[in-house]
Amino acid sequence: MKTNEQLLHILNQFPLTEKAVSAEPFGNGHINDTFKVVTESGETTYILQRINHQIFTNVDMLQQNVTIVTTHIRRKLEERKEEDIDRKVLTFLPTKAAKPFYFDGDGYWRVCLFIPRSKSYEEVTPELSYEAGRAFGDFQSMLADIPEGTLGETIPNFHHMEFRLQQFHEAVEADPANRLVEVSELVDEIEKRTKAMCIQEELYREGKLKKRVNHCDTKVNNILFDEKGKVLCVIDLDTVMPGFVLSDIGDFIRTGVNTGAEDDPNLENIDVNMPIFEAYTRGYMETAHSFLTPLEIKMLPYGGRLLTYMQTVRFLTDYINGDTYYKIHYPEHNLVRTKAQFRFLQKLEEKASEMDRFMEEWL
Repeated sequence: MKTNEQLLHILNQFPLTEKAVSAEPFGNGHINDTFKVVTESGETTYILQRINHQIFTNVDMLQQNVTIVTTHIRRKLEERKEEDIDRKVLTFLPTKAAKPFYFDGDGYWRVCLFIPRSKSYEEVTPELSYEAGRAFGDFQSMLADIPEGTLGETIPNFHHMEFRLQQFHEAVEADPANRLVEVSELVDEIEKRTKAMCIQEELYREGKLKKRVNHCDTKVNNILFDEKGKVLCVIDLDTVMPGFVLSDIGDFIRTGVNTGAEDDPNLENIDVNMPIFEAYTRGYMETAHSFLTPLEIKMLPYGGRLLTYMQTVRFLTDYINGDTYYKIHYPEHNLVRTKAQFRFLQKLEEKASEMDRFMEEWL
């Protein structure tokens, strides 16, 4: 952990307009280390962040993506003649040496302007879900005309189902922790669904689905709201990269529509919150419908099943491998996560027809 003096030295590599006096831990992110920077005026003016280069191994590509995305969004907001644009898009500062980040010999650091009078939410309500749907739909809509190939994959194969199944099959074959026997039924359930869950890659190869610019972490707490509860901007842009729209709505369904926790030990808590699904989807379609194809619209609810299945596969893969990827809080944690995700998948499968019918008004 860096001392305040060390953090101030790092901040001094950036052209701050006010002198920084302290940098304190900020937020609850799980990947990067984030600090709010207090200046001589007593105000929080900047955010300092240490990029986790174990996860984001190509920091140059990462920051290039972020620069392209924020520049593109700013231009779109200017074309719309939006007011208060500096609060509606993240602004990153180059270093004094005109670099997008500073490397101190140990880690990679970047600075962005703090957005004043902003707040985020952790809870998921129908009202917030509607606003989140509008925000992420608008975010994708503004970036829809970025040419394919412009952005790189900051985490290669992040939402690639065939790749995740390959990892799973390698774990089953090796069984390094001798856990396969106790999870054989779960393995069978995953195998039953492999063909159905690799549809998007097949459709892409056939030219029926295209890759778009996705956020890939569509949670309510990745949106900043103003004092009146209206959306300011989408944040946490490190996973913005090419992918399928099914990933973004699917990730929200997986995390926001589940009435239980991701690692809920009580499977009776887990069900589908249809009002949350309908509110998010309605908001999303209001801002995203202009660039979506009929096939994409029809498949959006499938995205929820796909991302839930994918996370089931990833948790079980890690459990079979002996818990080498995800942090666990007790020995069976990854198995509990697997069972909770699989139960939610089953609940989504039960609601599939109802969710599909809900999409018909936009087809």
